[in-house]
Amino acid sequence: MKQDAQDASHEAEHSPPFRIDDAEHAATPLAAPQDGDAGPNWAALAWFGALTVLLFAPVLRDMFKEYAKDESMGHGFFVPVIVGYMIWQRRPELERTPIRPHWAGWALCVLGFALLLLGTFGAEFALMRGGLLLTVYGIVLATCGFPVFRLLVFPLLLLLFMIRIPQFIYGQITGPLQTLASQFAEVSLSMLGIPVLREGNVLELASQKLNVVEACSGIRSLLSLGFLSLIYGYFFETKRWIRTVLFFSTIPIAIFANGLRVTITGVLSEVNKEYAEGLFHLMEGWVIFMVALVALLALHQLLLGLARLGKRKEVRASV
Repeated sequence: MKQDAQDASHEAEHSPPFRIDDAEHAATPLAAPQDGDAGPNWAALAWFGALTVLLFAPVLRDMFKEYAKDESMGHGFFVPVIVGYMIWQRRPELERTPIRPHWAGWALCVLGFALLLLGTFGAEFALMRGGLLLTVYGIVLATCGFPVFRLLVFPLLLLLFMIRIPQFIYGQITGPLQTLASQFAEVSLSMLGIPVLREGNVLELASQKLNVVEACSGIRSLLSLGFLSLIYGYFFETKRWIRTVLFFSTIPIAIFANGLRVTITGVLSEVNKEYAEGLFHLMEGWVIFMVALVALLALHQLLLGLARLGKRKEVRASV
């Protein structure tokens, strides 16, 4: 033991008290992520995110005002919260993803700022809001690169649901939806024995006229149901084909649900005209939306059953 102590003392005397590679290793966690490092630079993301909020503050203020007033955009309040939670869930994967900042991110930031200026001078809200999204995407690319962007592409694309559909596209969508709802209600009311005459989007009943206006086109339930289908598929389904079917099925489900709402409004108006407006009409809309949501969940269970049945057939065929 005496010899061991002498050897240890001799090694301590001839070895440097602090090696250079130890210093580099100790300093690595404190250094900002560089090209090829792993894990996003959260400090840089927070800094540029704060600058973006400051720069687009008037745009964000108008967007949140719109969420509070427009029922078709009520889901906009929840989009950034859900997207933030999705990103937070992926922290372990993000910490292992290499960081390769790309110049294309700065190009997107410049383009986003240009859209903000054009939208401000031209009073075009769609341009300003599009500039906000491009700036967010650009910041992720500029600070983290394409590996991180690919990992977060789905949550980032969900931010599109924060943006109202441009008016010229909105009008092209609501028109056909109004016609479908009117036709559905006309056929349904006739089958129920209620006399009805349809002229365009106006249903003339014995008691009154029902005008299927833009607000009754079903675009509200379509947007909200589409957003919920994506969120539901992300958290509760792993098969991409089922996620895709669930998303596109929201179109016929929303159309059917809205036609059912107009039909019920026509039936209730024959009982009492007050049931076709005000609080009754609003509550009716919520009930019909919940019916559409239940139909989406039922469709998911049906698809799961078909998938299990297909697997059983494959196993039997292989045997």
